[in-house]
Amino acid sequence: MLGAVGRRVGAVVGLGLALGGCADGRAPVVVESSSAVRSASPEGRSPVARASVRVPDGVRASYAVFEHGRLVLQHHPHRVFRSASVIKLLIALDQLEKGDDPLLGPMLRSSDDGAASELWRRNGRGAIVTRMARKIGLTETAPPPAEKPGFWGYSALSAADVVKIYRYLQGRAPERAREKVLGELRRATRCGTDHFDQYFGIPRALKRPWAVKQGWSGFGDAPGRPCSHGAVPALGPDLGVGRPVLHTTGIVGDKIVVVLTLQPAGTSFSTAYRQVTGLTREVFRAAGG
Repeated sequence: MLGAVGRRVGAVVGLGLALGGCADGRAPVVVESSSAVRSASPEGRSPVARASVRVPDGVRASYAVFEHGRLVLQHHPHRVFRSASVIKLLIALDQLEKGDDPLLGPMLRSSDDGAASELWRRNGRGAIVTRMARKIGLTETAPPPAEKPGFWGYSALSAADVVKIYRYLQGRAPERAREKVLGELRRATRCGTDHFDQYFGIPRALKRPWAVKQGWSGFGDAPGRPCSHGAVPALGPDLGVGRPVLHTTGIVGDKIVVVLTLQPAGTSFSTAYRQVTGLTREVFRAAGG
């Protein structure tokens, strides 16, 4: 199964790297999301809501919102990105097949990379992704390239597959795994263990209750301004290797919300933080939030 998936992902990744992403300098894209379908009216009709979502200039974006058994909003949901820390969801679920582990809490709550790397090494590296993709039915998720077996953040995934992971957590996952993973995601700390502020996107744009797993990569080993646990500041106005990624994913109320982005080369963390938060707010509003 994963052989075909790997070939498909490889082709997409190769094309993305060859084209250098989608930063073509055009004006911001306004996406008419005709797939945002409201609940059926009393007369049995299902009105289609056309919602404008502005994707920042030069940003390659994919998003999906799932509610009440269906996708209510989507934009390029099968586009493949490198996972960054979102893959920690699969690392955790794979470990929980064997049993709980004290490394899971900091890895899920505070995106602890050391914890993820230890579980990745201990449980077979890319085999983790292969096992969980087969179990959950993920079709666009694959291990990192063969030449980078230790780089769990270079795994490939799509917004559609991240929705499937959360649906699995809400439904088919063993109760112990569901309670452990979602319980930790509900308690996500503002500051990651690497001192990046992980309250962009869903935590910054949307009200609780939420349970989130964020992802960031390509912004250096430390942020320009280390995260602190004080008040959240007011906001100002291929796999994409070599360009930063910033992803926000989670469950908000009864919605699964996934927003994945590949940022232009050289984008600062603070700029990407603002852009992803604004995009998430627009996506949620367009989905009827």
